[in-house]
Amino acid sequence: MGRRNLHSGVGVLRLRLLAIAGAIALGVLLAGIGAATSARVTRMSAGDARFVSARCPTGLPANVKNPRCGYLVVPENRARPAGRKIRLAVVRIPAVSHDPSRVPVVYLNGGPGSDALGFSGELVDAGLNHHREVIVLAQRGTYGSKPLLPCRPLDNFRAKVGRRLSAPSTGRGLAAAAARCRARLRARGIDLAAFNTIENAADVADLRQVLKIRSWDVFAHSYGTELGLTYMRLHPAGIHSVVLDGTVPPSVASLGWTWSSFRESFDNIFNACRAQKPCRERYPHIAQTYVRLVNRLAAHPVTTSVWVPGLKRRVTVNLDGDALVNWLTRQSHFAATVPLEIDELAHGHPRRIALEWAEARATAPAHRGIFGYGLTYGVWCSEWLPYQTKRQELRLARRAFPGFPGSVLAQAPQLTWLREICHSWNVPKAPASIRDVTRSKIPTLAITGTFDAQTGAQWGSYAARTLKNSIVVELPGVAHGAIANPCGAKVINSFYNHLRHPDTSCVRSVHPKKFVIGPP
Repeated sequence: MGRRNLHSGVGVLRLRLLAIAGAIALGVLLAGIGAATSARVTRMSAGDARFVSARCPTGLPANVKNPRCGYLVVPENRARPAGRKIRLAVVRIPAVSHDPSRVPVVYLNGGPGSDALGFSGELVDAGLNHHREVIVLAQRGTYGSKPLLPCRPLDNFRAKVGRRLSAPSTGRGLAAAAARCRARLRARGIDLAAFNTIENAADVADLRQVLKIRSWDVFAHSYGTELGLTYMRLHPAGIHSVVLDGTVPPSVASLGWTWSSFRESFDNIFNACRAQKPCRERYPHIAQTYVRLVNRLAAHPVTTSVWVPGLKRRVTVNLDGDALVNWLTRQSHFAATVPLEIDELAHGHPRRIALEWAEARATAPAHRGIFGYGLTYGVWCSEWLPYQTKRQELRLARRAFPGFPGSVLAQAPQLTWLREICHSWNVPKAPASIRDVTRSKIPTLAITGTFDAQTGAQWGSYAARTLKNSIVVELPGVAHGAIANPCGAKVINSFYNHLRHPDTSCVRSVHPKKFVIGPP
């Protein structure tokens, strides 16, 4: 079966999910991993990995029924197999069907650094375990793994949304916070260079072996697709099929790359507004207004205060050009209100956008300290940053948005001040092979949405060029994370059941939601 693009009457089909991918949306599991007081070694591979049964986490989502749990125990650094060992939580969610498939599906979470265990409820909601067991692995350094590699100083610093995001002092503050965390983690004896995609992929391969699973399907989301493509390339044995939901091709992943996804989402959102008569007539030049606002706020930021329900207090918010770019990246999940909110801001009413910006960053103290920054910067600072110069990054940024000011283009969407943070994190450059293109005959579905501002729809098609048995599906008006969309979930499940001929008929009925129209 060769690669296929699926088309509707109006264009390429698309899809998307509201996920914990990216550094903006940090998925959280509020309760900790339960103590493994009755842990016992149940299986061991021929290599250096083993599986230890343990009680399940006490805080798993309520819809995760009858799971079996434990830890994958692997070397922290496989170059030193006799050295330190780490534990990665594993949750096995049984199939609902009385006659399930013998091929389970393993979930590769986004981020890098997000909480996979907390997302397990979304997988159940999408029906992923209806006909097959779902296996959720907490990636190394993330919540549920031991050790967890958090950075509370970064959480606390980012929560102070009264700072100007583009100010050099913000970059210095983030770098200083990262340096403090690095020192603390190194003092614990942690090898930060071992938290990367190559080791991550080996963990996934080891898990299949120690669980004695002959073959399994893979469901990968956001950064998980970068991990999944690397896994396909380095450890193809036992992979039955792969779903890439919001694709991050390792060969192009970089700071400058993020601008292409943001531009694609920007164009698709505002084109969708023009396609709807009420939106077109009420907001005829809304895209130009947004660009004008980015320039205005870059020169003259707006400061306001808003009541944040999650914090139960008022918060001072500084909106500059960089904040407006990162706001729209997140708000692509809720695009129906975007033209209205931009119009309100243009008419001197910033509070709606300010509240959304505050809610995205000013997380409650109880939610801080559980994001796995050790994996985040282990990946970005060794695999992304060293393979693109600042000049190359700016060239891609200017190509995407020639109308933006240089101060805004200097900071990639979602990755603000990453060069400064990585200077503090100080991990070695990954081998060049990490950016090799994956070429495979494994049946693969690349699915995404046209509003995806984090991993643009174009990148599913890009990765599929070298995946011989692949299908590309794009859903109109869907943002980052196809599995959260009912049609997206249906297509994904159908693909696992019918690899050559999945049912994609629902895609024709997927359209952008009607935009909210404010008073004249």
